[in-house]
Amino acid sequence: MSLAVSTGSILVAVLSLATLANPAWSQSSSPPAVRGNVGAVLEIVEFSDFQCPFCGRAKPVIDSLFAHYGDQVRLEYRHYPLPDHAYAGRAAQAAVEAQEQGAFWRYHDLLFAHQDRLTDVDLIGYADSLKLDADRFASALSNSKHIEVVERDIALGLSLAVTGTPTFFVNGYRLVGVPPLWVFETALEVFRTGRVEKRTLEPVREPDG
Repeated sequence: MSLAVSTGSILVAVLSLATLANPAWSQSSSPPAVRGNVGAVLEIVEFSDFQCPFCGRAKPVIDSLFAHYGDQVRLEYRHYPLPDHAYAGRAAQAAVEAQEQGAFWRYHDLLFAHQDRLTDVDLIGYADSLKLDADRFASALSNSKHIEVVERDIALGLSLAVTGTPTFFVNGYRLVGVPPLWVFETALEVFRTGRVEKRTLEPVREPDG
């Protein structure tokens, strides 16, 4: 079997066609936490939930992808706390506060390392352990300061028909669940060599509000 046929078959099997937001759609959402280079071969949008065990399993895959191909990958993180995860929404709000204090990815890593400990006390404690302003964290959580940011990300996900976590959009192609590293490596190869074109994405429906 030729490589072209093989990689094409793999992509058909694991990726479903979707679209990335047009500029107006992007501007309607909050600035996301971003890791990696602008113009990278792979531009990934991840909708994730800090309490979701599958998101926890996907994290080391993404870490491995960056460890091996970091200069060719860009990741945009979007909050999508599921309604049946009691602590996920508060954890997402705390992560937004960490982003405001310049420590999103370090805080993100701590949350995934302690998915079974996401009470407000825990969230503030993680901020303190990173030498962030814990009082600001406490105030932000008490006042639900960042709830609208999280809600906008949820609306963004709903507009793209995201129904579970993790959901990735890889150069405009939908990838649901916990992918093995080779799926991203295959996508990297076919996009780098031009055998598959990036897609410009539009929402399945307009975000609420």
